[in-house]
Parts: sequence; C-alpha cells; structure tokens
Amino acid sequence: MIAFTAAEIAEITSGRLDADPGLTPLSVVTDSREATQGSLYVAKPGELADGHDFVGAAFAAGAVLALVERPVAAPDGTAYPSIVVADAVLAMGDLAAEAVRRIRAARAETGSQLTVVGITGSAGKTTTKDLLAGILSTQGNTVAPQGSYNGEVGVPLTVFRAGTDTRYLVIEMGATGIGHIRYLAEMVKPDIGVVLAVGTAHAGEFGGVENIALAKGEMVEGLTAQGTAIINLDDERVAAMRSRTTAAVLGFSAEGRPDAQVQALNADTNAAGCPEFDLILPDGSAPRHVSSRLIGAHHAGNLLAAAAAAWAAGVPGDDIAASLSNQAAASRWRMERTERPDGVTIINDAYNANPESMRAALRTLADLGRGRRTWAVLGAMLELGDDSIREHTAVGTQVVRLNISRLLVVGREARALYVSAVQEGSWGDECLFAETVDEAYGILDAELEPGDLVLFKSSNSVGLRHLGDRIALPPVPTPADERSTLL
Repeated sequence: MIAFTAAEIAEITSGRLDADPGLTPLSVVTDSREATQGSLYVAKPGELADGHDFVGAAFAAGAVLALVERPVAAPDGTAYPSIVVADAVLAMGDLAAEAVRRIRAARAETGSQLTVVGITGSAGKTTTKDLLAGILSTQGNTVAPQGSYNGEVGVPLTVFRAGTDTRYLVIEMGATGIGHIRYLAEMVKPDIGVVLAVGTAHAGEFGGVENIALAKGEMVEGLTAQGTAIINLDDERVAAMRSRTTAAVLGFSAEGRPDAQVQALNADTNAAGCPEFDLILPDGSAPRHVSSRLIGAHHAGNLLAAAAAAWAAGVPGDDIAASLSNQAAASRWRMERTERPDGVTIINDAYNANPESMRAALRTLADLGRGRRTWAVLGAMLELGDDSIREHTAVGTQVVRLNISRLLVVGREARALYVSAVQEGSWGDECLFAETVDEAYGILDAELEPGDLVLFKSSNSVGLRHLGDRIALPPVPTPADERSTLL
C-alpha cells in the first residue's frame, strides 16, 4: 500500500482531521473483522448495516484511524481517531486515484512504468481477470482483485494493495447503471481497456440492453489516445464501440471475424470439455497452440481477451500461450469441477447467472454428459426486469432440447423455467421443482447415482453455489450401509 499520513488523507478527501496528523495506516479495510494492526477502517453505510456501528470493533482489532461520515465516540467519551468526510465511499475513490498517481510517478522516476488494465462486460469479467493476472504475473509484480471486487468499494480496495513495486494493476469493473464505469475509469485511468460482452444481466436495473451497451462503452471512452481498447468483435454491440474511443483498437474473435487481430483457429473442446485452439496474434507469427484447463467452449472468448490484453501490455506470444495452457479456474464457483468418490461429478457454476452464461453452461453440460445421466440444478436469474419470465422460459425450453436427463428448478422466482420445460415435453421425474434449497438437497441426496453429472447454476443470492458445495461432499454411509458393507 502507498503510505499516506492522516494529514494527507484528510487533504485528499477534503475531510476534517481528528487524529494525529502524522499517523500512517498500513492497510485499508471496510470490514471491522478484517482489521489488523495499523489499519485504516472505512465506516461506510450499507443496506443491512452501518459501518459506524463497528468502529469500536475495528479499533479493538488493531485499527489506528477511521474514515467516517460522523464522529464516533470511544467508551471513554472521546472520539476515535478519524477523518470525517461527506461520503466515505467517494473518499475511498479519491484516495485510490491519488495512490495510482503516486505509483505511476514513483515508477517513472526509476525508468519503469505501471500498466493499468480495466476489464468490463456482462459475463466473463472475473475469469478474464484471473487469466490475465496469471499471464502478467510471469512478467512482473501484478495486483488483481480478490474474488469479484469490481465496484466503487472493491476497486479502491484492490488499488490499496498496490505499491511502487507493482508493474501491472488489473481492475475488474462492474456497473448497475450508466456512469458507474466512467467513475471507476476516471479513478484508475486504465492504459488498456477490455470490453467482453453486452448481455442482459442487470437489464432491469439499466432499463434495457442498449443502456448496458452505453455503460460498458464508458470503458473505452475513458482511454487516452495512447491507450489500447480490447474489443470483442463477436458481440455486435461491443464491436460498435470502436467508434467511441480515440485509443488504438485491438479486436479479438473466437468466431473467425476476418478483421480480428487476435483469433482462435481450429477451435474445439477436448474430452474434459476444455477449449483448445491455435492462437493468432497481431504480429503475423506462427499460431501457438493453447490447451486450456477451463471447462466450457464459451471460455474461448475469455482466453482470447486475456491474450489480447497481455499482448497490448507487451507480453511475448510464447509466454501468453504457455500461461493460458497452464491455468485452471482461479476463482470459486465458476465451472468448478469436483469428482466425488462415488463417481458423481459436480460442476458448480453458481456464482452468478444471466441468460448468456446460463445457455453456455447448459451447452457444456450437454457436451460433457454424453453417455451419462445429466442433472441441471437451476435457480433464478435475477435483475432481468420485464424480460425475466421470457428469459426463464427460454432456458427451460433449452434444457429439454439439449436432452438434459433431469431438471431440478429451485425457488419460486425461477418457476417459469420449470413450467416451460414441462410444456416443452419434460414429464414425470425428468423435471422437478423445489421451493427451497433444503428441499432440493433432499431430492439430490436421495436420487443421485454413481456416474451422474450435475450442474448448479443461479444468480449469487439464490445460494445454489452453497448447495453445490454440500452435494460435492462425499455421501456419509448410513448405519444400514455400514452393516451391508460388513456382511
């Protein structure tokens, strides 16, 4: 972390200082449970809890300074050492922007540089971030988000982990409205901006897919003429963003677009369902074979996006291909495969869901499940607005047409998916509905058989990722099972 004194933090955030001006925090946290000796605790208001209620707990854990919107008194009646600001989250952003500026300046003094890469898109952000960070880490000190830290709080927390020794800073950027990505881009000023896809995730919040395209395009608009925009030419809405940037454009395509500088030739999936292809890079060199360890043909686009961004950052082609072939999934609940001792295979892809990622996961299930009994355990795709019933209905139809053996729909918000599968011709025990996660667990625990392949997919808050974890545990023998084994 870049060192800031309390006086500097107050100046940068336009805050009122109520602490020793020379106090210098060692880290920044927004969760009092994560505070350690020397932390700056940011007391941000939340939907379910107010961070100001936990200032005391943060100091008990070692925090030495708080960023607050109102003073908080210690047990002795005095205020905790703090900086009082109008908006704690915006103050974090101001501090993060200054941290990036200082890192750039410090590295420039030594003849080096900081390369900042921003990644956005309706799907694939975290996977692409992980892949790119894996490539860049072979070239120099790389900082990337933990998990899916991609908003107005997560981006500053990622920045605060960087220091003057950081060569590459990878930033994942999410949005739930127009202007959000512009704000994040202005904060970190990316040198390279990646736009993956414009899908229907959060369509209800945005007011339609066209508004999603407007928001995602803020990434390339935030680049300078010296920057590089990495554009997915397979997505027509993303391809149209070429006109929205003054930066150089590097297009990628998994579908053979002739104007793409980064392409996948001879693309296929192997027996494990992992994509393989020959990687074409802009220098006209011979193709390099990539054999990924990620599950699902849809990851070809993410692999190409990471390759294009790494190329723009100056990474040699051989290093790019080698890293892409060596990397497995780095973040949890994203096509995460578990083999149970009894022969049941779990694919847990329930970190999030939208119509595009749902369709891709189901196609992967069908491809991998040839010769096996397949289960699709599906929950709601949230934040689809007026399109919700139509999109869930389409998924139910797809499940049947892909010949998935068993469908288990969990939760009333996804019932349209169940109804459409029944109407499409899925009868009897081929299609089941469970009101709750616990009810779904009971069905699976009773009916799964050795050799079954089970996909879990839903939006995050539905909680199917945790159901997938429970099912992935080896079954515990009942006393009757133990007796029969002894006999």
